[in-house]
Amino acid sequence: METLLPIILSILGLVLGAGAGYFLMNKSTARTVTEARTRAENILEDAEKEAETLKKERLLEVKDEWFNKKQEYDNHVQTKKNKMQQYEKQVKTREENIEKKVELINRKEKQLQQLEKDLDKKRLSVDGEYTKAEDLVKEQTLRLERITGMSKDDARKFLMENMINDARAAAAQKIKDVRDEAKEHAKREAQKIIVQAIQRTASDHSIETTVSVVNLASEDMKGRIIGREGRNIRAFESATGIDLIIDDTPEAVLISGFDPFRREVAKISLERLMTDGRIHPARIEEIVEKTTKELEDEIRSIGENSILELGLHGMHNELIRLIGRMKYRSSYGQNLLHHSMEVAYLTGIMATELGMDPIPAKRAGLLHDIGKCVDKSIEGPHALIGMDLTRKYNEHPLICNAVGAHHDDIPMESAVAALVQSADSISGARPGARRESLESYIKRLEQLETIATSFEGVTKTFAIQAGREVRVIVEPERVDDLLADSLANNIASRIENELEYPGQIRVTVVRERRSMAYAR
Repeated sequence: METLLPIILSILGLVLGAGAGYFLMNKSTARTVTEARTRAENILEDAEKEAETLKKERLLEVKDEWFNKKQEYDNHVQTKKNKMQQYEKQVKTREENIEKKVELINRKEKQLQQLEKDLDKKRLSVDGEYTKAEDLVKEQTLRLERITGMSKDDARKFLMENMINDARAAAAQKIKDVRDEAKEHAKREAQKIIVQAIQRTASDHSIETTVSVVNLASEDMKGRIIGREGRNIRAFESATGIDLIIDDTPEAVLISGFDPFRREVAKISLERLMTDGRIHPARIEEIVEKTTKELEDEIRSIGENSILELGLHGMHNELIRLIGRMKYRSSYGQNLLHHSMEVAYLTGIMATELGMDPIPAKRAGLLHDIGKCVDKSIEGPHALIGMDLTRKYNEHPLICNAVGAHHDDIPMESAVAALVQSADSISGARPGARRESLESYIKRLEQLETIATSFEGVTKTFAIQAGREVRVIVEPERVDDLLADSLANNIASRIENELEYPGQIRVTVVRERRSMAYAR
């Protein structure tokens, strides 16, 4: 019993605690619900107020947008109305202009109709006068035929022949006067330019041969050069590609070859071998190889010095090397480098006298014979080969054309080409500059005489002064003085077109009449 009492008290305490807790919890819950309801009502009121505010703002925005759209529409409609009014004014103005033009056209038509009537009247009047004039002409023609005893056709033929002869004579005389005046003026100017150019570039030129002479210190050196059983001389000729001539000439050896470069290599190599004293095949090959390399370097130096001397620049290395090789080339016995330098100076001087830029002229003059320095396996005229070379190494097209045209292989495209051709002729035609073979010389004289004889009225021709002049004898009955002048020009033109020659050729036409009688 005593043990149950505490338990009962505990249970009673729990029941009372639970009841009190439940009462307190219900009271707290009721207060929370009341607060939540109050807060919810406040939120609803705030939401309604905000919704009302947003509604008013949206209504204002819609009203503003509607007002703006209405304003834009009104402006657009007004613009259209203004344009329509302008179009109406333009149309009205055009209608007025069209009406004025129609009135003007109507007046013009009336005037034209009146003019046509006047022209018809005048035409009838002119036809009548023309008929009267024809009758008068016929009457006068009949009278003239009776007086002269000639028919109308005979008189016309006679008159036309007289007029043709008079016109031909007058034309020939006029042509002669104009040609003489042009020749005199051109001759003075050309002589002035050419003389000045020649005077400023006059220089000595040695004639290159195919043989070089090497002096020996003693006659014993010939045996050492030949070597045992000729092995030294064979090795030397094989290494240099030239012929070594050892004859009875005292203390001298001849080096013969058509290639001046190889001949120079052989000469220098032989002199070095004699100075060194060691002459045997191995040493010969070593000296020749070393000399060849040194001369190749010298060739480039010669090309660079030539360009600097002329005041040129910007040239390709290969062209510079070929210019240097000109020193060891010759043309008709004339050193090619000296000739090209002379042509460059002459061309530059003449270009300056004519008011042209001398630099391109000098450049074309220096390169005009560059085609002669290429490998012998390349076939074709040297002028065209040179043109291809200059074009390959980016020279100016006018310079390429001048190189290719200086022997008339292609048409000239500039005054520089004509200057190069003239300077080349001046340099080559100078007495002693070049040598010509007898065969080609005789052939050229025969061609000159053949060309002159081919013209009508020519009886005899003579090529004189080494082909510098052609004397043409004509029949005086068939060729008068005026036609003689024309014949000389025609022969000269034919020679220019068909022949190649240095300098110039004078054509002289001789017309004379000889009367003979015998006293018996």
